[in-house]
Amino acid sequence: MNSLQVQAGLTIQEVARQTGVSVHTLRYYERVGLLNPVNRATNGHRRYSAEDVAGIKFFTRLRTTGMPIRQMQKYAALVREGSHTHPARLELLLAHQAKVETQLKELEEDLQIIKKKIVYYKEINVFQ
Repeated sequence: MNSLQVQAGLTIQEVARQTGVSVHTLRYYERVGLLNPVNRATNGHRRYSAEDVAGIKFFTRLRTTGMPIRQMQKYAALVREGSHTHPARLELLLAHQAKVETQLKELEEDLQIIKKKIVYYKEINVFQ
């Protein structure tokens, strides 16, 4: 990438606004290897590419759905190793999907109990 393209990338503040991820977290993601080292402008400031932003958004979704940082690091390492790791990446994501689906089922059951309790309280208030 030439210096004009690097200069044209998004600043860390712009990426933080776009992704909802704090500046601190963006630096942390880079430090722990979730992101490849981010390109720098001539003044040394980070300049994020569209690919960087897409990666941040994906890792944010993994984190939001409860994937531990170590698993995210494993996934990032597999991506860096190349396309021959597609089966391992798929396996990792399928395992995470299964955990998320279990959590969703449990949340749905919990929500149904809460709804029943709400109905109960509405009914007893109607008769008083």
